[in-house]
Amino acid sequence: MRINPQNSLIEIGVSRHPRVTPISTAQAPAIPVRADLIDLAKPGIVKMVAITTGVGFALGGVATAWSRENLIFIGLACMVGTVLAAAGANVLNQVMEIDRDAAMPRTASRPLPAGRVTPAFAWFFGIALTILGSAVLAIGAHPVAALVALSTTIIYLAGYTLLKPVSPVSTLVGSVPGALPPLIGWAAAWGGTSGGLDRFAPWTLFLLMFVWQIPHVLAIAWRYRDQYSQGGHLVLPVVDPTGVKTSWAVLAWSLTLIPVSLLPVRAMPGVLSVATLFVATIAGLAMLYSAVQFVIGRTDKDARSLFIASIMYLPVVMLTMVFDAFVIARWLA
Repeated sequence: MRINPQNSLIEIGVSRHPRVTPISTAQAPAIPVRADLIDLAKPGIVKMVAITTGVGFALGGVATAWSRENLIFIGLACMVGTVLAAAGANVLNQVMEIDRDAAMPRTASRPLPAGRVTPAFAWFFGIALTILGSAVLAIGAHPVAALVALSTTIIYLAGYTLLKPVSPVSTLVGSVPGALPPLIGWAAAWGGTSGGLDRFAPWTLFLLMFVWQIPHVLAIAWRYRDQYSQGGHLVLPVVDPTGVKTSWAVLAWSLTLIPVSLLPVRAMPGVLSVATLFVATIAGLAMLYSAVQFVIGRTDKDARSLFIASIMYLPVVMLTMVFDAFVIARWLA
């Protein structure tokens, strides 16, 4: 499987095309080709959002003994709505960052800076996807799920995107929308007035996602710090040329991830078992080992190893939770 930074939840993915010289948007076709529309949506990020939303839906469903009616329809609406809303947010993010993307070799060949799509079309496309996704969630899944999805988009654009050229704090702010998708799924499966978000259990999934993203994103930012600087992104590695602050931040958040990843087991007795506890601990220690290596070496190779460890961590832990809830915890009960 080819692994690249496009899988990051809050970072820009590596372009699959060689760098090209941006051309006038006047030359862009009125209706872009399908490949450019897909690129605008950032499919790697959308895929990860869909997976984490699905995990939230599965755990919320098991926790309520699948008490809602028409759950197949609700689950389908939840996934479709989330995918559309996430794609819309990604499109709007790229419209807002055309100039910054054009300044970096890794993103200069994207549809907008390369001139294959006009900003006007991208605005329309992104807004339409966002509205459609929110409507599907509100009508087909749950109003609270739609509200969480809309909040995700607003924080992603008005918080993270606008802060990136201003302060390294953008990474923390950007981790919020990246951590919200499990709550969309949980609310859709739970139902009721609050969507179950007045309970601690779904927020343990949020915390896990939030903490995981910090070392994950810093690993990417360290590898591409020169390009981020070219693009005007004030991520921590840009303002920390020695890498001392970056490496210790990576270590601190990776260490924090271990106890945080155990919270869902405590918050969902009968849904998650010792199996999740074991896998999350092993995966967390593996990521911590990569973080320690990064502290020692602070090389691009160390950052890449950390990135690979982080991108493997999330699906392993999340899918273990689902398997645990459906099979192991029931067998142990």
